[in-house]
Amino acid sequence: MRTRLITGIALIAVMLGVSCNDRCYFTLSGTVVHPGALKKVFLLAADSTQLNVIDSTILNSGQFEFNYAALYAGLYKIRIGNSLFDIVAMNGDQLKFATDLADLTHSYSLTGSKEAEKIREFNRITNIYDDKNSQLADEYAARSATLGRETDSLVKVYRPKFQQNMSDYSAAVLKFVNANKRTFAAFYAATSLDPVKYEKELIGYADAIKNDFTDHPAVQRFVTQMESAKPVSIGHKAPDFSVRSIAGRPVKLSDYRGKYVMLDFWASWCPACRQENPNVVMLYNKFRTKGFTILGVSLDTDKDEWQRAVNADKLSWDHVSDLQRFDGPAERLYHIEALPSNFIIDQQGIIIAKNITGPDLEAFLNRTLNH
Repeated sequence: MRTRLITGIALIAVMLGVSCNDRCYFTLSGTVVHPGALKKVFLLAADSTQLNVIDSTILNSGQFEFNYAALYAGLYKIRIGNSLFDIVAMNGDQLKFATDLADLTHSYSLTGSKEAEKIREFNRITNIYDDKNSQLADEYAARSATLGRETDSLVKVYRPKFQQNMSDYSAAVLKFVNANKRTFAAFYAATSLDPVKYEKELIGYADAIKNDFTDHPAVQRFVTQMESAKPVSIGHKAPDFSVRSIAGRPVKLSDYRGKYVMLDFWASWCPACRQENPNVVMLYNKFRTKGFTILGVSLDTDKDEWQRAVNADKLSWDHVSDLQRFDGPAERLYHIEALPSNFIIDQQGIIIAKNITGPDLEAFLNRTLNH
């Protein structure tokens, strides 16, 4: 069956004019020390959203081998028991892998590919911060068990620790990406970042690699997505639009030029929006005397429900909507795919922040308006 798979994909590769680098498959030979009772090894294909098992083989006296054909270079993972190991492979590579399952640091060796050392370095970074997360989770569980319940005070202690670990991980990934931009390892590392929080950095990275990997669909899809996001990213002029207010009058975003304005996309049916609204009201009242205002854009379809939510939540700024949910012109213009979403726009009409809520929003407004 595997021979037929290799032959079939090799034929497709020839028909599509894809280079096979002397052979239309890659070979992955492995050695596993201390495998215990494990009998099988799995090969998984990875993209930015999911992992799929694409092959498996017998672990025989600690040895295994895969021969797999792929049209493009890609990220793969070897699963041995509960351990996952990253590799980047392309047709023609002859990879040699080795690990010791008794090694709690999950280290491994990989040779035979120009990307081998790079993806191993990324795997090491991932393991460092995964282990820290596991340690924090164990600490939290132990302390909760001692108390007999989870408490808000305990959550307040551990949430910042988890957040700091994720922030440290992201900083390490960005450093790795910038040091290895034109490698597949860097591309797959970049896709592990939060696309909302690190949009500006990802757009810059996409610009840097847009003329590389032109035959790789995943890379080109990423470049296209970042190009689409660029017009409404931080540092760009906010696109103007005109939408009718809740009172029926036309309102333009450009009417607010000269002020700091938060463009706030929300809806009466959005629980997260309604939960955030008291914070937004507090910040509006705190900063409106300092040149700050809000333009609410509702994704409601029922005007009465929209009005009731405005009244109930005491949202005293201007509100507009085309009552078309995510299909309204302003929503399409700003690529709104989730709620709540917001954009902070300065006095010159430039986007200076986006999608910040809660304490982060207050901290940003304090820094920006109290200078």
